[in-house]
Amino acid sequence: MAEQAILTDPTKPSARNLAFLKAGAPITIDISTPAGQKRKFNTYFIGYLPKKYVLIEFPEASKLGNFSQYIGQGTVITVRGLIEGRDGAAVAFISSVKQTLQIPSRIMVLDIPNTVTLQQLRSSVRIDTQIQAKVKIDDVYWQTTMSNLSVDGGQLDIINGEKLVLAENKVIEIVMERSAGESYIKFNATVCNIKQQVDGISFGVKFNKVGKEQVIELLYQALI
Repeated sequence: MAEQAILTDPTKPSARNLAFLKAGAPITIDISTPAGQKRKFNTYFIGYLPKKYVLIEFPEASKLGNFSQYIGQGTVITVRGLIEGRDGAAVAFISSVKQTLQIPSRIMVLDIPNTVTLQQLRSSVRIDTQIQAKVKIDDVYWQTTMSNLSVDGGQLDIINGEKLVLAENKVIEIVMERSAGESYIKFNATVCNIKQQVDGISFGVKFNKVGKEQVIELLYQALI
């Protein structure tokens, strides 16, 4: 519900916020199947023509897999991207596919959205992510997905982590490889809440002595 409130925030409804996204900017898109299955993919923003259409590149075919069959006229897509030079701001909008192109490359032509929201990264705003990372708990590393992120903390999901022993106030280490494969982003966090899921465990964390610059770097790494 919080995400929907952000995307339809009536205080910042202007489609002119599209201008903050530059050609070639990395973005994430959400696609849902008719059966309700939902996936996120990384791709790139190409550009837009005011009041007419938005152009984005298809995600890589190897990553789309069977989801490619669900991308066609009328498909509803949620788009999110970060804005360079705005201290961690993100653009988010919902649109639908007008048509798809194969030449000069595989491109989605989207309707101009009615609402394009500008989200400032701050403690009160959580931005949806799909950040793949590892988390060190009691000297054991677990593969995890950071499903949302704010300046102060985030949400971690671990598949098949039902037997993992976690407790509130436990200090853990989160590790993420940089896109170039050079060194890692590492920081400590404290567990705040724990929820058992059907396929694993989900828990919220509060960052310990993590600067806003590191959080912004995480967001950019998630998109690149």
